[in-house]
Amino acid sequence: MSIYRNAVWFVKGLQEYTKSGYEAAAKHFTPADLDVSLNGRSFMITGANSGIGKATAQEIANRGGTVHMVCRNKGRADAAKEEIVEKSKNQDVHVHIVDMSSARQVWEFAQNFSQSNSLHVLVNNAGCMVNQRELTEEGLEKNFATNTLGTYILTTALIPALKKVEDARVVTVSSGGMLTQKLNVDDLQFEKGTFDGTMAYAQNKRQQVILTERWASQYKEIHFSSMHPGWADTPAVQTSMPSFHAKMQSKLRTEAMGADTIVWLAVSAAAPKQPSGLFFQDRKAVATHLPLAYSRSTPQEEEKLLTALEEFALKFKP
Repeated sequence: MSIYRNAVWFVKGLQEYTKSGYEAAAKHFTPADLDVSLNGRSFMITGANSGIGKATAQEIANRGGTVHMVCRNKGRADAAKEEIVEKSKNQDVHVHIVDMSSARQVWEFAQNFSQSNSLHVLVNNAGCMVNQRELTEEGLEKNFATNTLGTYILTTALIPALKKVEDARVVTVSSGGMLTQKLNVDDLQFEKGTFDGTMAYAQNKRQQVILTERWASQYKEIHFSSMHPGWADTPAVQTSMPSFHAKMQSKLRTEAMGADTIVWLAVSAAAPKQPSGLFFQDRKAVATHLPLAYSRSTPQEEEKLLTALEEFALKFKP
């Protein structure tokens, strides 16, 4: 990981990714963009039982949308659903128990869901940052399995359902941390060298941005976007990055601030007027590379990523 990239990224983060960065950006928001009724529209949000995912689910339920919460832990998911329903008075909130790190489970869920439900918007929010190299039951490195392969399988499996509706959208919650990474297709499961969970996570988030760009060029009838929520005070940040959380706690965004651009991309009339495939921060499309960072990948490298993901996906397809 480039020392230059890390340093430039951290300075940028202090200015833009913090609570004060959000407050500065929010002065230029159009409040009416989120003044919408979502009756009749269906939203799937992965990782919806806490943090930014839960805040997103709440905002969509508040506006009358049908919410499908895809979560791993039934107890936490049911508790989150109860709270969302109570606050929104919207009963159309549904829990689906899926482990996003299990390729087979993701396939089975997506295929079953498509048979009996319509879907207008998919929000790929679930993610993990595992700091020790750990394999899933399917023999895959856990960060890669959850953040990249799980996102790839769920999205591609739901494309046929999304193609059937008007104004279909896919929003993938990436991270500004991906700016520190150049795509590395030769070590997708982090088998070489010393394992670094933060680096693995950032590499997965770079992969998500590339997937979003590729999907946008492939499926013109669906609007794709990826985004950075900023540095938010969520349970995931507290557990995965305890020292960062301790140092930065007073500067971190609220969960609602982190969710704001996800909600804007998912529901506003303004979002799909932007070209498909872009990376957003605080309701604005932003660059996917730092200046002079040499983090761009070649079309051949990106093709190699897509081929590898398709091979993994087919291997675990029921």
